[in-house]
Amino acid sequence: MLLEAGAPRVLGAASEPWLRFGEETKKEGTWAGRRVLMVNERPAFELSFWCGTCQFVFRRLEGANEGGSIQELQDRLGDGLRGLDDDVIEPFGAALARGEYLPLLLAIHPRLVSPVLEGDYFAHEQVQTWGVDGFWGLPEYPRTPYYRTFETAVDAAAHLYEFVVPMVPPSWNERARVRELETALTSSNRPTAVAVSILDVCQPANAIGGDYYAHWALTHFLLDGHHKLEAAANSGRQLQLLSLLSTADGLSSTDQVARIPQLRARRPQVRHAETSA
Repeated sequence: MLLEAGAPRVLGAASEPWLRFGEETKKEGTWAGRRVLMVNERPAFELSFWCGTCQFVFRRLEGANEGGSIQELQDRLGDGLRGLDDDVIEPFGAALARGEYLPLLLAIHPRLVSPVLEGDYFAHEQVQTWGVDGFWGLPEYPRTPYYRTFETAVDAAAHLYEFVVPMVPPSWNERARVRELETALTSSNRPTAVAVSILDVCQPANAIGGDYYAHWALTHFLLDGHHKLEAAANSGRQLQLLSLLSTADGLSSTDQVARIPQLRARRPQVRHAETSA
């Protein structure tokens, strides 16, 4: 469910941001460097390659070892936002690279999945379109559990998949805090997590796996709310997600990003029910 969408706005630090999307120095003989999410100037996630026909990916790297919580906002986020709150957006935005972001307040029902197991997008939906990796002979491997939250048709030739990716794995969460939040979510669905997000649109050159369509991947990298997400997934409860969606850092056009609020307001529509529990 889409609770509220704002207008695109400029956020971020002009220099030395805590988090930024970027490109590593390209190797000799290659036309582009590896696309990455950087945290404190260390590669935290490898992202989908620039080609646009390559399969979508996020792959955890050694720099993904801390969240981006702001202690002064914990009570407000724990109580939950009632709308897009500038007093929350601006402090989190200040940790990001300077750019334009579309603020969204979403209601989500997260489902925790692990690589290769049931519900893993990379082992199921992606393989059905791209097949397995041509060199390794295996599906893409994200190196982290992650959350699936929503999907719907974009049109007859494209489908939107939504992911929430923790900056640290759920196994690092404090068990007592997760249990405490499981109890809190029984009385309120407004506790709010915060993420910076990108949209990658991947159009396969051909359907090696036999199921040809474009994959729109809306990926939320979790800044705050790691315990909340696990608690909601464990208990089957709903919570809120404040997304700061970059309009320029994904493999997508500004027009495609502008469609996200309308797509996110739809009822979920699962393309492959047999692989998406």
